[in-house]
Amino acid sequence: MREYQLGEFEEIVLLTVAILYEDAYGVSIRHEIESRLDRKVSVSALQTALRRMEKKGYLESEFGEATAIRGGKRKRFFRVTKLGKNALDHAKTTRDLLWAAVPNVAFEFDK
Repeated sequence: MREYQLGEFEEIVLLTVAILYEDAYGVSIRHEIESRLDRKVSVSALQTALRRMEKKGYLESEFGEATAIRGGKRKRFFRVTKLGKNALDHAKTTRDLLWAAVPNVAFEFDK
């Protein structure tokens, strides 16, 4: 299904938002990806992916309360939608089907 196609980074971001659940905002998402995957993430790439997936309906967001620590700025918290969960399910099923189709001999190496 074309509507559920995700790029690798989008899949990582969606999964990370789900991992963080109620604490999924830009900085925490970036930190979680970097620490779990030992992969650098630029703020702009993350923000672009978050907005794109929100536009697709895979994520929804809402602002938290303003805090003095953040100079009165509010955090934007993200949450995976049902459509986003469907996209993740589709990606996982597709990968599992492909892995299951690989014959064992394909990964036999001499050295």
